[in-house]
Amino acid sequence: MYIYARERQGRSKTTSCDAIQKGHRSMDLRQMEYVVALADEQQFTRAAAVCRVSQSGLSAAIRNLEDELGTPLFTRTTRRVDPTDAGLALLPFARATLAQAAAGRDAVVRATHSLSGRLHVGAEQCLGIVDVPPLLERFHRRYPLVDINFTQAGSHDLVSQVRTGELDVAFVATTEHLATAHSAELGRRPVVLLVPPGHPLGVTGGVEWAELRDHEFIDFRESWGVRSLNDAACSAHGVSRRVRCTVDDIHTLLDLIHRGLGIALVPQHVAEKPQAAGLTVVHLPRASTPEWVVSVVSANQADASAARLLDLLDPAQGSPQVIPEPAQLRAEGA
Repeated sequence: MYIYARERQGRSKTTSCDAIQKGHRSMDLRQMEYVVALADEQQFTRAAAVCRVSQSGLSAAIRNLEDELGTPLFTRTTRRVDPTDAGLALLPFARATLAQAAAGRDAVVRATHSLSGRLHVGAEQCLGIVDVPPLLERFHRRYPLVDINFTQAGSHDLVSQVRTGELDVAFVATTEHLATAHSAELGRRPVVLLVPPGHPLGVTGGVEWAELRDHEFIDFRESWGVRSLNDAACSAHGVSRRVRCTVDDIHTLLDLIHRGLGIALVPQHVAEKPQAAGLTVVHLPRASTPEWVVSVVSANQADASAARLLDLLDPAQGSPQVIPEPAQLRAEGA
């Protein structure tokens, strides 16, 4: 019986691989982008936003690709979308295809354009929506003559530095401090509560705001976007909290939670980090859950280097982030 099952499993995998090979001629970059976005986001709505396409358009493209390959690439439920074995088999090739296309474009740009000068970029740590180091790496490959200066700090400090001209571009979190800045939203995630194993608030998987009273918290310094977001949310719901430990990096925060020194309100992507394994994720009331919003902020007189960096956020060029049209990001005449 075991041998038969193994043989059947082997035939199934062979069929999936044959299907992928059979359909590879009709697969295009756009479909590969959809596959990667859907695998990463695990939801059609968010994946469509990342790819700047309608949800129905993305769904139809995935179905067409599955028809071409002769096998499902994703399982769909009301809560999430997960790759099948065939989807997992295709995923690394899809990522490699997009990376090769991006590298080809970079090579052409290097051969036909010259851009020099200095670019000052800042970012808050672990934004989740945009991965800044690979973005800077790609910019450096395209424009090796541009001297890149990078700063990591809290969002409030970064926005101030953009306003004073110390930074050309900054990737920041939350929105209440961006009223007078030239900014565009990149994406958002819900905030969740992280508690150590065995904590009373981790029993049901969900809590009301009033239940957070009298608990000790771990949070970031006031210059961080997540701190102002948490302070505002707790104040709005009448939760007076004591921040027992103040930190400046994600890993220390997670370590302190593991050691039972407090609980923390964090963006969802932080709860999904490997270092958070073993901690309990507790959901806040859906109607009043704060959202972690990531934006890109640029100087009102952004130079050519800053504009080219923002161009690389375009998902059509191989990066899985969303931006509005460039006119929304650049100053007039930039």
